[in-house]
Amino acid sequence: MQKLTNKEEEIMHILWKLEKAFVKDVLAEIKNDKPHYNTLSTIIRNLEEKGYVSYHAFGKTHQYFPIITKEAYKKKFMTTAIDNYFNSSYKNVVSFFAKEEKISVDELKEIIAIIEQKK
Repeated sequence: MQKLTNKEEEIMHILWKLEKAFVKDVLAEIKNDKPHYNTLSTIIRNLEEKGYVSYHAFGKTHQYFPIITKEAYKKKFMTTAIDNYFNSSYKNVVSFFAKEEKISVDELKEIIAIIEQKK
């Protein structure tokens, strides 16, 4: 699975949300820094080449849909980030967020409860 650029990732989030869409539908969902229609079309074709999307042809127009699930992408992205930035340690991830005060004691207790339920 190839890494996506920030713009490609933004487009994928839109396609995951819409499930299937024409370029004009994707363009309508972009809030800031709307690219030109042709630029967006090129980005989507790049996503197709990378194996993230496919399409149904309707004459000269294409309706695109994701073939990589959001869950599969999230798993790959998170695994890579944890490997690269936290020495493959989930403990280091949780410690980082605790030190940054991005996770509360109550949230940590919820995580522990989830882990204990799995046993």
